[in-house]
Amino acid sequence: MLDLQFVVENRDAVEANCRNRGVPLDLSKLLDLAGQRRALIMQGDDLRREQKEVSAQIPKAPAADKPTLISRGKELRELVQKAEADLVTVEEQLHLEQMQIPNMTHPDAPVGKLETESITAREWGTKRQFDFKPKDHVDLMAALDMVNLEAGSKVAGHGFYFLKNAGALLELALVNYAVEKLRGEGFDIYTTPDVARDEVLHGTGYMPRGPETQIYSLHNTDLSLVATAEITLGGMLRDEILDHAKLPLKVGGISHCFRTEAGGHGKATRGIYRVHQFTKVEMFGFTAPDLASSDALHQTIVRIEEEIFQGLEIPYRVLDICTGDLGGPAFRKYDLEAWMPGRGEAGEYGEITSASNCTDFQSRRLGIRTRVPEKKGTQYVHTLNGTAVACTRAMIAIIENHQQADGSIVVPPVLRKWMGMDRITA
Repeated sequence: MLDLQFVVENRDAVEANCRNRGVPLDLSKLLDLAGQRRALIMQGDDLRREQKEVSAQIPKAPAADKPTLISRGKELRELVQKAEADLVTVEEQLHLEQMQIPNMTHPDAPVGKLETESITAREWGTKRQFDFKPKDHVDLMAALDMVNLEAGSKVAGHGFYFLKNAGALLELALVNYAVEKLRGEGFDIYTTPDVARDEVLHGTGYMPRGPETQIYSLHNTDLSLVATAEITLGGMLRDEILDHAKLPLKVGGISHCFRTEAGGHGKATRGIYRVHQFTKVEMFGFTAPDLASSDALHQTIVRIEEEIFQGLEIPYRVLDICTGDLGGPAFRKYDLEAWMPGRGEAGEYGEITSASNCTDFQSRRLGIRTRVPEKKGTQYVHTLNGTAVACTRAMIAIIENHQQADGSIVVPPVLRKWMGMDRITA
């Protein structure tokens, strides 16, 4: 959420930012409510001042004047109560308007409305030239008895699945590999709840209910299934004041992720690329409230993501995401896309990680602050998030890139100590 005073004082810049992000937003209502809020605050202050003056006059006033002063005091008390009630109503409406405004955007982020307008920052690895026709992950995993899609559909519906045998071992190996990497980078590791209160989802910028939601909500509760551990990791320090000397805080979360994928029918729905549940290891960071600090951690998170997939020997590209594809909380975002030779007729890139600097957008909603030395009061920290490993998509990249002519899969050396094998065979 953007600071209200910033929005009021920078209307043109905020509206231009909304246009660049493809968010149709008219700030007129917000500015009108902000004016009403100011007027009600001033009115309340004036009424309380007069109320105090009248109360002070009553004991000293002549007996004949006291009834008039007492009557005025009662009237002022009612007027103050009305002004306070009106202020609460206006502030609730104002908060709803503020919540619709996306974060500002890094000046170096590419401007564009479509995801195709994102810019490739760099590429790593060489796309393998096969001397046989490569298969996709669905055929490979079925032949190697690694997945049961039919049972997943029978039990929970399309988009769910059972991993089995080497498929289950590969998921566990990826989690262990990512956790080992994050521990080496100084991250505290958590397993997190798979549910969170709706107000925590709102705080991190997710819409838990309504026609546009991608979230599964639990009926007759204020709980929803989390789409990512970003939600729970951000929410765990809600309403806290962090020790500035201990920043940045770096935490990693292991969780299941649940997404409705509404509107995703027909788009990469074959196999385990676009599913309703998957396991993920997520990175989250809290930094000092300045861009130098959060930019530095952002680069660190992207480096870690790249090193994880370099270790898995997966060719990838890094995309600097354009304004129209950022998502509301992100100030700047980088995606890693892995080369997946089984996608399409000749192979395609598929998203495997993202890394976002959200500046103080989430912390302002969640109330996470710090006391900066030599500054008055408290300031909202900056928050960042990034994918270490989203298991299903990482598995697709491994299986398709390391497939062999006989249908077996070579296990990347970094995973072998957890897999207990160097090759997956029928």
